[in-house]
Amino acid sequence: MPSAPNSRRYEGQVVAITGAARGQGRSEAIRFAAEGADIIAMDICADLPTTRYPGASVRDLEATAHAVEELGRRIITSVTDVKDFEALNADLIAGVMELGRLDVVVANAGMTTAARAWEISSEQWRETISNNLDGAFHTAKAAVPIMIQQGTGGAIVFTSSVAGLTGLPLLADYVAAKHGVTGLAKTLANELAPHRIRVNSVHPFGVKTDLIVHELFELLDEQPELGALYVGALPDEASHADDIAAAVAWIASNEARHVTGVQLPIDLGRTNR
Repeated sequence: MPSAPNSRRYEGQVVAITGAARGQGRSEAIRFAAEGADIIAMDICADLPTTRYPGASVRDLEATAHAVEELGRRIITSVTDVKDFEALNADLIAGVMELGRLDVVVANAGMTTAARAWEISSEQWRETISNNLDGAFHTAKAAVPIMIQQGTGGAIVFTSSVAGLTGLPLLADYVAAKHGVTGLAKTLANELAPHRIRVNSVHPFGVKTDLIVHELFELLDEQPELGALYVGALPDEASHADDIAAAVAWIASNEARHVTGVQLPIDLGRTNR
C-alpha cells in the first residue's frame, strides 16, 4: 500500500499538474492536497484523434476539483492542451496569480497507442510525440521562468515510463517520446541546479487507469513471445495511480532535497530484469 499522506510536507505550497482530470494526475492532485498544497490542475478534456480509449472530460476535471476542495485546499482548473504552448503558459500564469506562487510542477499529461514500428502512421507518430514530449517541454518552458523569478527553489517531476528506459516493443512512438522526456529531465536537472530547482523523472510500468491500450494486447496475442518483455518481478499485475502519486509526492518533497536528475522506476521490478 502507498504511504499515508503527511499533511505538513506541502503546507503553504502550490503544485501544478497537467493531465489532472483523472488517473495518475487526479491521484497526484489529491495526494498533494492531502499534504497541504493548493493545486493548479490542467487537462485537455477531450478525445484524442489516434487513441481508441476515450479522453478525459470536463466532468472528470470537476471531480478532481471537488476531491481537492473536500480536503480543504484551493484549486484552479483549466481546459488546457499541452501541445499549445501559448495557452498552457497563459493558464499557468493565471493559476499562479490566483494562488500566489509555484513550488512543484508535475508534467504528467500524455497518451499511448500501439503498433509495429513500421506500421505507425505519420499522424500517430506526430500525435504521440506532440502530446508526450512537446507537452512536457511546453510545461517546463512555462514553469521554469516563474520558479526562477520566485527564487525559492522547487521541484519538477516528469512522468516518463519504463518505455523511457527500455525498448518496449510495439510502442516505438511512445518509447521515442518517453526517452525524450527522460533526456529533457536530465538536462534540466543540470541547468536548474544552481537555482535549487530539482528535476526528476518517474517511470511507471503498468498502472490501472482508464488509459487501456487495447491494440497493444491484441498485438501481444499475435506475438506472445514479446509478452515476456512486459512482465515485472513483483507478483502484482499492475500499480495503482495512488502508488505513483506517493512516489511523486516523495521525490518532490524536501525529504528528497538532495535528489535530482534521477530516473525513479515504479515498475514492479521490470527494469531490474
